[in-house]
Amino acid sequence: MQKRDVIRLVLEGKRPPYVPWSMGFTKEAKEKLQRHYGCDDVEGPLQNHLLKLGSDIGFFSDLGNDRVQDVFGVVWDRSVDRDIGNVEGQVLAQPTLVGYEFPNPLDPRFFADIAEKIARFPDRFRVFQIGFSLYERAWTLRGMEPLMIDFHDQPEFVHELLGRIADYNIAQVREALKRDIDAVYFGDDWGQQHGLQMGPRLWREFILPQLRRMYAVVREAGKFVMIHSCGDVDELFDDLLPLGLNCFNPFQPEVMDVHSLLPRYRGRLAFHGGLSTQRTLPFGSVEDVRSEVRRLLELGREGGYIFAPAHDVEGDVPLENMLAAIELVQNQPQ
Repeated sequence: MQKRDVIRLVLEGKRPPYVPWSMGFTKEAKEKLQRHYGCDDVEGPLQNHLLKLGSDIGFFSDLGNDRVQDVFGVVWDRSVDRDIGNVEGQVLAQPTLVGYEFPNPLDPRFFADIAEKIARFPDRFRVFQIGFSLYERAWTLRGMEPLMIDFHDQPEFVHELLGRIADYNIAQVREALKRDIDAVYFGDDWGQQHGLQMGPRLWREFILPQLRRMYAVVREAGKFVMIHSCGDVDELFDDLLPLGLNCFNPFQPEVMDVHSLLPRYRGRLAFHGGLSTQRTLPFGSVEDVRSEVRRLLELGREGGYIFAPAHDVEGDVPLENMLAAIELVQNQPQ
């Protein structure tokens, strides 16, 4: 059975022969693994089950001086955060789209390496990724505080902005669906340590209608919908399931009771993540990591679970802790 088939079983609510995994690492953490494995690309030794396709956020322009620019014109300062960075400036200084030109969703750079990656890892489950897919794209353009004010003072503008972003995503998804992919993964952080950043009422008024449009395109094509949202957002699961959501990431144990949520939703919603990146991986012992990994693997044995750290592993995590998690999942009985 290929890795692709194992993931399908999980997303279809069936019991897999073992718990599949797909782990991500930040630049600094990845460098530790590269030195350990003696290779430039750790995808081989990691043996992940998900094949990430596309260019996610679209960081194509290096401006120098630790700054990059994405396709929407947002400048990111990477002098501190080397992976994504911090937004610099404000593309939409006023609550209007007059004078702003959206980028080309069919920019060939988003699709350029899909065929090569599939040929290299033909057995993996193929996931086209769109990062900052709605709310996050809006606040990176407008600024987080101004957007929060706009929710109340400029609702027509917010609806227009989110609708245009969704249109962009839908066009890109339709193009991606011309390839032999299995799922579309939408990244969009809505949560914080306790509850939603904008609250459930505003989320349902502004965010939910655009999600319905985007997810429908994927499900109508017979593909799976996977999403990422950091933070305490489990109150939204019952809103997301009727839209066709199949898998939720990152499943943070610091803000969610993973041991009750997985059994409760098994057969209806799969989870990807679960291993603590705020506590266990950076601050726990090797045995602490092994113990938590074993509990998660046991929890996911009946299905509905793809093992991973709750977020891309940061550079402050000791190498031995990373290897403890990797070795356990790779050596589980099948």
